[in-house]
Order: sequence, then structure tokens, then C-alpha cells
Amino acid sequence: MNVTLRQLRAFLAVARTGSFTLAAESLYITQSALSGLIKELEQTLGTRLVDRSTRRVYLTEIGARLYPQLDAKLQDLDDMLHQVVDPTLQQTGVVRVAASQLLASTLMPDLIADFQAQHPLSQVKLIDTPVESVMARVFAGEVELGIGPEREPNSDISSTRLFDGPFMAVFPPDHPLAGIERLCWADLADQPVIALQGQFTERLSQDLRAAAPDLAFSATTEVAYMSTALSMVKAGLGVALCIPYAAPLVELYGLRMSQLFGPEIRRNFEVFTRRGRSLSPIAQSFLDFIGPKIRAMPYLQ
Repeated sequence: MNVTLRQLRAFLAVARTGSFTLAAESLYITQSALSGLIKELEQTLGTRLVDRSTRRVYLTEIGARLYPQLDAKLQDLDDMLHQVVDPTLQQTGVVRVAASQLLASTLMPDLIADFQAQHPLSQVKLIDTPVESVMARVFAGEVELGIGPEREPNSDISSTRLFDGPFMAVFPPDHPLAGIERLCWADLADQPVIALQGQFTERLSQDLRAAAPDLAFSATTEVAYMSTALSMVKAGLGVALCIPYAAPLVELYGLRMSQLFGPEIRRNFEVFTRRGRSLSPIAQSFLDFIGPKIRAMPYLQ
């Protein structure tokens, strides 16, 4: 049965007004177009719905039975469509975000709190995960957004730069390196260096070789978590490497961090989404919100 919404709305307009003239005016169409829609509907249903005289329009018995039920159903449909496109209601709902463990424990909580304060009907569910699992969470559909360090392009995942930051050395406040105004990679030559295992150190080594081939650099110890690295630094076991967004955690451990130069190596952090998939309105709002906030943070300048 090929009944259209235009036909149904035409019938409702006639039933409400009792006039083809008024019904046509309410729908902004001509009377002939209205008559055509009513005729098409009656032919599709195989029964008359309207009896028309020179002065008045009457609903048939079937038309009278159809009118209240159809009126209620189309009102429900209009309400649903209004809710879907209502800008105020688009700022509600849940957005799921996967972030690497360090980002999730430093940068994300305050951003989420600020966003939810401005969008009280929204909820951001944060999934903290190992760096290498961020894109996998996005691909599996477990989250709409993934946030982590840049990775090789993927045919199923799109990435957009969110922010970048230079590499920093972390040490106790009374460490000899604290007295160096412009700290360079070469200054770490005689220090035990603690770095994160995996691509963090691998890509850093590649970047250093490309930027300064004569510079000898290697991590003394590689660990899985920044909290482990910072605990080792606090115990006097070496100097850790990090990106500035780790500042809240570094401060929590009572440590100091200083940017490394000669050369300056920076690391990009990106937002990962499913390629070809539109974000929900609330997810897009969250993304639009956190970008400027992150880039305005003093320690990421």
C-alpha cells in the first residue's frame, strides 16, 4: 500500500477544517492539488473518505473512524521529528570517548567536567585504555571518539590533529639538571633515562636520528606506565621523558619538568573517528568544545 504523508496530511486538513478551500490554504497548495491528493488516497485505500457538496465537506463513516487515529499518529510523528532536529535537544545524550591511559588521568577529567557543567543533560563516558588500543576501540564501535598520539593512517579510521607538545625531561627539584636554563638532549647523556615502552620510545629515537644524526640517545629503562616512571624518578632512579600534558601528574609527584631542545622534538595528538561516519550532535559538540580548551592550556603553548 503506497500511501504518502502528503496524502495523509491533506486528508487531515480537510477533516479539521471541513473545507477544501481552508484546507488548501493551510497547506499552501491549490484546491486542485488538494483534491488530487484526496483522490489518490481514496484510490489507494479502495474506499471513499470524504463526501463533498457545494457548501460543505463531510467525512464518510470510514473517514470519521480514520481521522482521530491518524491525527494522533501524525502528531506523534511530528513530535518525534521535532525532538530529533531541535538544537536544544541535540545537546543531550551520551558520548563515549577512548583515551590513552595518561591522557585519561591528566587532561580529560577537567575537560569532561567543564563540558558537562555547560551541558547538564549530557554525559561523557571516558574509557581509559592502553595507547595501542585507542584506535581499536573506535573501529569496534565501542566509542565515537578516540584520543591519543598520532598513528599510521588507517583505511577505516580518520584522524584529526587535536594538539601537539614538545618532549620534556622530568626530574626532582634539586636535581643537577634543574640548574640548566636551556636543557638539551645532550645533557641527558650521563643520566639514566626512563621512557615509555613501545612506539613512544621507538618514534622518539627515529625522530632524534633524523634531526640530529650525531646525537647518541637511548633509554636506560622502558616501562608501561607514566606513574611507574615518575615513581622511579622520585626514588632517584633516573630522569623520565614525557609530553607537557602530563604536568598535573608530574606536580602530584612533587617533580619538575623542563623542555628539551637541540633538537626540539614534538609529538602530535589526534582525534580518531570511524571513516565515513557522522558524529552524533553531542559528540561533535564535545569535540568542538575541547579543542580550543586544550590549545589554550599554558603548558601546551
